[in-house]
Amino acid sequence: MFDNKIKLKKKVLEIIKILKKLFPNPKIALNYSNNWELFVAVVLSAQCTDKKVNEVTEKLFKKYKTLNDYVKADLKEFEKDIKSTGFYKNKAKNILNAAKIIKEKFNGQIPKTMEEILTLPGVGRKTANVILGNAYGIVLGIAVDTHVKRLSRLLGLTKNIDPNKIEKDLMEIIPKKYWFNITYWLIDYGRKYCPSRPHNHKNCPLAKFYI
Repeated sequence: MFDNKIKLKKKVLEIIKILKKLFPNPKIALNYSNNWELFVAVVLSAQCTDKKVNEVTEKLFKKYKTLNDYVKADLKEFEKDIKSTGFYKNKAKNILNAAKIIKEKFNGQIPKTMEEILTLPGVGRKTANVILGNAYGIVLGIAVDTHVKRLSRLLGLTKNIDPNKIEKDLMEIIPKKYWFNITYWLIDYGRKYCPSRPHNHKNCPLAKFYI
């Protein structure tokens, strides 16, 4: 077991070296201009493409300019505004409830601790990691989205399926200084070279590491 972890740590550093060259400036693909807009965009991005979220938020952020606009928003109208992101009833309820909690409990600011941010509706560890990392540069874990889940399994970095267990596995073998970037490296890699649809891996730059 211990030997295996040493091997994985070596393997992951080789993978990171290649990803660094492929994507020197990894960053979130969602558009936002403040921390609350980041929160909204990340919640909307669940089970939805970043491209679609950016289309929706372009209009949304013009219509709802401040946190107070969300606090006062009509649920049914807001549902219509975000409908094309999918699961819109849940997302609308979570976003508008979170706006009220952030205003009343956190003085209008997105909380800065994992414990507090996880109390907000619609926020799991993935969302929390993305928001804390991008809003405050606070990196407490690794955001495991569908690309990260699929590729970390394909690369043999984890055998788990549950995102929280995958995160734990990755945190044990990836140096902390790469925790934030690894998410965006793998997302970019998945989009550009190794999509989830069936394809020939011969053009995948990391193919030699696949299991």
